[in-house]
Amino acid sequence: MKKIVSLTVCLFAVICLSSCSQVKKEEIPWTSLIEDNTLNGWEIKGGNATYSIDKGVITGTTVSNTPNTFLSTIKHYDDFILELEYKVDPSMNSGIQIRSNSLPHYRDGMVHGYQIEIDPSKRAWSAGIYDEKRRKWLNTLKNNPEAQKAFKQNEWNHYRIEAIGDTLKTWINNVPAAYLIDDKTASGFIGLQVHSIHGDKKAGTTISWKNVKILTKDLAKYSKNTPIEPILTKNQLTIDEKRTGWKMLWDGKTTKGWKGAKLDSFPTKGWEIKNGELLVLSSGGAESAAGGDIVTEKLYGDFELKVDFKLSPGANSGIKYYVDTNINKGPGSSIGLEYQILDDALHIDAKRGSHEGSRTVCSLYDLIKANPNKPMNAIGEWNSAYIKSKDNHVEHWLNGMKVLEYDRGSKAFLKIVSKSKYKKWPGFGLLEKGQILLQDHGDLVSFKNIKIKSL
Repeated sequence: MKKIVSLTVCLFAVICLSSCSQVKKEEIPWTSLIEDNTLNGWEIKGGNATYSIDKGVITGTTVSNTPNTFLSTIKHYDDFILELEYKVDPSMNSGIQIRSNSLPHYRDGMVHGYQIEIDPSKRAWSAGIYDEKRRKWLNTLKNNPEAQKAFKQNEWNHYRIEAIGDTLKTWINNVPAAYLIDDKTASGFIGLQVHSIHGDKKAGTTISWKNVKILTKDLAKYSKNTPIEPILTKNQLTIDEKRTGWKMLWDGKTTKGWKGAKLDSFPTKGWEIKNGELLVLSSGGAESAAGGDIVTEKLYGDFELKVDFKLSPGANSGIKYYVDTNINKGPGSSIGLEYQILDDALHIDAKRGSHEGSRTVCSLYDLIKANPNKPMNAIGEWNSAYIKSKDNHVEHWLNGMKVLEYDRGSKAFLKIVSKSKYKKWPGFGLLEKGQILLQDHGDLVSFKNIKIKSL
């Protein structure tokens, strides 16, 4: 009798566990991104590849001589967990776009953003993380052979993608694949890519997706741990930057390579390094609290420079280049060409200058006004400055858009200088080499990801 009771209890426990497990699975509040066997909620961006749907399966088909094509969600998503299945022709390359955007100012609306790679080639980097039309590879599977082996050729493959805050994690067929910590983009659409084909590549090859579903709430509850060590991009060179000769101009931790513009060492006050950010502190207008400008110890001629910056309300600062700290040893900032950093809405300098608007953000300070349609992010958010100087031709960029260009030493340049406050400095802006300077204007401004490439 005891054996029968014991067996009954065990069977009841197994049934309960099975039932509870089933209920738990069903309780996950997934939302399908495929509605009623239609493409409602999706739109095509980029090229002219075709998409169709049958029995809940979306199929993309290649078309010759057209750019990458994306079937993109109309809705944008920030934090989410996404799962889907796909089957790809072995000759194709594809990917799943997440937090991606198509903006008029960025390469004429070209789709850009994080891509979870689909790679049936021998390289086998499926579920690695690529930055489409921006920084290229961020997290390959070069050192993850288990994930490389997990891809199934000519079969359905399953992806799990988590994008929560600055953390991106992927799995392929339940095998951990990529783990990236990067804060470049916080929101955007989800897209299904049909890659461009050219030359003798065969048109009409296909890739299919099904069971595309998303979670957007209670993500901490459903997020999974991964045993992979994360790749951090903050104050680090990307794979492509290393390959093409970029160097970190600030290491994210120390003052190495920098000093006060009018000092022999780095300022002992007015600047702070915190959480991988270089901060010029607010002095409240008190010169005694300011640390003064800082400059690189090295000189640079032709170069490309990248700097991420964040303004506090009403702040003023700048990135100067071709600086010679010996030109002005008296009061005021060291002399050089300046990429202006400013809160245009709150700082009065936006309405000043030798030309109207020539002191607005990302202008060539006091000389050339930046495009007024510049894509400036809100105060308190990060913006990306890019400066290129090659053979005296200089460009200022902001968040992927070129906002001005000029030629050092040209008649037009010399004429503008002659009508500015810089006219008293002979040869202003014409140095062959100079220092890079970050300005202390007494306002709280943060910098990170400071990188340079000598040309």
